[in-house]
Amino acid sequence: MLRSLEIRDILIVERTELDFSAGLNVLTGETGAGKSILLDCLGFVLGWRGRAELVRKGAEQGEVTAEFGLPEGHPVRDILREADLPVDESLILRRVNRADGRKTAYVNDRRVTGDVLRRLSASLVELHGQQDDGGLLNEKGHRAMLDAFAENGALLAEVNAAWKSRASARKALAAAQAALAEVQAEEEFLRHSVAELDKLNPEQGEEATLDTERRVMQQAEKIRSDVARALQALGPEGAEGLMREADRWLQGAADRAEGRLDQPMSVLERALIELGEATQGVEEALDALSFDPYALEATEERLFAIRALARKHGVQPDDLGDFAVSLRARLEALDAGEGRIRDLESAVTKADLAYREVADRLGLARRKAATRLDQAMAAELAPLKMERAVFETRVSAGDPSAEGSDNVAFTVATNPGAPAGPLNKIASGGELSRFLLALKVVLSKGADALVLIFDEIDRGVGGATADAVGRRLARVAEEAQVLVVTHSPQVAARGAQHFRVQKRVENGMTLSEVVPLDETERRDEIARMIAGAEVTEAARAAAAELLGG
Repeated sequence: MLRSLEIRDILIVERTELDFSAGLNVLTGETGAGKSILLDCLGFVLGWRGRAELVRKGAEQGEVTAEFGLPEGHPVRDILREADLPVDESLILRRVNRADGRKTAYVNDRRVTGDVLRRLSASLVELHGQQDDGGLLNEKGHRAMLDAFAENGALLAEVNAAWKSRASARKALAAAQAALAEVQAEEEFLRHSVAELDKLNPEQGEEATLDTERRVMQQAEKIRSDVARALQALGPEGAEGLMREADRWLQGAADRAEGRLDQPMSVLERALIELGEATQGVEEALDALSFDPYALEATEERLFAIRALARKHGVQPDDLGDFAVSLRARLEALDAGEGRIRDLESAVTKADLAYREVADRLGLARRKAATRLDQAMAAELAPLKMERAVFETRVSAGDPSAEGSDNVAFTVATNPGAPAGPLNKIASGGELSRFLLALKVVLSKGADALVLIFDEIDRGVGGATADAVGRRLARVAEEAQVLVVTHSPQVAARGAQHFRVQKRVENGMTLSEVVPLDETERRDEIARMIAGAEVTEAARAAAAELLGG
């Protein structure tokens, strides 16, 4: 509930401090006294859109502070926790408007954004008036109101869960279809590439091995002829032949040289042994340098094929194997795709059926509740002198959503046989206010967390009808705190607390103030509302009778 409101230097209010009570709080005053200013100030501290210039003339800044009580379980507590703001049994909102237009908001002495303020206000206060296009007159909210009246919370949760499952199944199907379409678009490329890779079948590290073999063969081709000539020079036709010829000559002369040739012949023998080893080594090297003349060509062809394929697909030669695996996986997805699509289509069908089943149950509950709501409205409209009016809750087929597949609209016909239509297009000002009040009485269950504000909702009615309006406002106030701005003495007499808005002139400046009334002052104010400018004893007696009733 709203506990207090403090206003400083806003519009024509210099300073006002108000303490509100539970139940019905009424606000009265002469026309032009500034009753709307109080609502402007409350709207300002709650972050509502309103007047651009609020600071009182001559003041540097204006400020409004509102204190609300927050019992356990109040929805505002969750909003405070989400915003990392202090949570207590009291909520203090303060908003400052400086003369240069800058506005600053505080919640429990912590600075907050306007968005946080508006989220809080939506769970704190509900405003109703004859131009209530954001409340009961807004058709977009009628479905939620009917669900609250019908206590459809559990069914709504089922519908929401089924909607999410349906959306998930459709999303999975769409993703699979998109993936399949993408693979199908490159099917020819995939099949050709996989065949090409399978035919070549490159191995890890093969490119480096082939490159080494190629370089070796290229070098061998260049040096083999030199090695062959060296072998020829060392062999029987070369150094070996000459050395053996020299050895024969020395052997023939040794007997006649009396030992002088023994040492040279020994050296020559060792040289022939070394020469044989050298020749053998050269022969082995020459054998190693021998290769199939077509081997180099074959090696180069495979090396170039591997490198060309790697360039074509933009990968490293050693990554061709892994690349081939990924292409085969995409082909397998293509081949298995149609089967998976069929499975997912089946899942979507099941999810659609499950959603439709629970949405139909919710729709049936809404239609039954609509009948009960219409009956309850008929019972409320009769005392408001609108027994000939017809209120009808229309439940029609709508687009599927997380809240079901029904559209809900409150319609009225003010006279039998007259066409029914939206509240704000069919009803006159006085009729509209009574329709709204009857709706609020019927729908007030569960509204105890909100402060309900009715702004001149009794305009255009009087006498017994005004009395019926007052009685119904008092009934709503049994469930929730109500603040009503009224011109009706019958409504004012039902209040648990009464405030009067009045103007005064001080130092040539008009100021507005809000004054709480005691019993005598309250009787006089209601008498003024009955009689007008000149309050008579008869008016006072009538006021006392209203207060006593």
